[in-house]
Amino acid sequence: MNSLVKKQRKFIVFAMLIPTILLIGFVLVPAVDLFRMSFTDWDGWSPTRNFIGIKNYLNMFKNKDLWLSLRNNAVYFFAHLIMIPVELAFAIMLNTKFRGYKFYRFMVFMPFIINGVAISYAFSYFFSPINGAFDEILTVLGLEGWIRNWLSDTKIVNFVLAFVSLWRYSGYHVTLFTAALQSVPQDMQEAARMDGANSWQMFRYIQVPSIALMVDFVLFDNIRGALQAFDVPFVMTQGGPGYASSTFTLFTINTAFKFSNFGLAATMAVALVFIIIIVHVIQNKLIHGLILKEEK
Repeated sequence: MNSLVKKQRKFIVFAMLIPTILLIGFVLVPAVDLFRMSFTDWDGWSPTRNFIGIKNYLNMFKNKDLWLSLRNNAVYFFAHLIMIPVELAFAIMLNTKFRGYKFYRFMVFMPFIINGVAISYAFSYFFSPINGAFDEILTVLGLEGWIRNWLSDTKIVNFVLAFVSLWRYSGYHVTLFTAALQSVPQDMQEAARMDGANSWQMFRYIQVPSIALMVDFVLFDNIRGALQAFDVPFVMTQGGPGYASSTFTLFTINTAFKFSNFGLAATMAVALVFIIIIVHVIQNKLIHGLILKEEK
């Protein structure tokens, strides 16, 4: 009996160690190797890696096309950031459980389920200058003057791609907010209503503070998703015309696999991690500062 208990304990200990082992093997070790690679000139296939110090980091900062790609990422970031209050409003509406609310929840979440490549191809045809559905809609509405080369005009292409990204991911955020709102204690909300709280006061002082962790997660997900945008610009424009719609991740992948410079690509990947952390910290400081200011 004692031997059986010992075996069960060993099995439990081993089972609890599995996530740690996987984390070390698939996250920590590759991250350390990526950091080491960023100081080399490895081309992706050569058996040797020559150490070149911080040369890749200096070249990265001097690359104007890379800065243009990062600016394009900012379009995705601000577009999604502006939509977060709208997504939260939709979540509150869907949380009221009106007639058919389950159907609308599914319809809102459905774009996130569909494969990103399929969505990108569908919108490529939708905005196509040759028999594109969007141009046909504008023609039917008598708005022919609004027709543009949606995917080749450098002034608007990133806004079009950001719209496609919004269409795909906004439903995911709405679903997260809806799930978080369902965890808000009902007795707290009922007590607030009995004390005469209106809808805005309920939203500001009860619902938002109760789902603060989810709001923080969505804000972080917005930063991560905006800076890692890849599939939509890759499929719809391949980063063109020129680098007009290239993103940081797309530029990094092209650097590695198209120009065989894995060392520089690793440098960009390391930089991306630090950019995400820095933007997240600054965003949290600003938002928490605004909240404290309103409370005063």
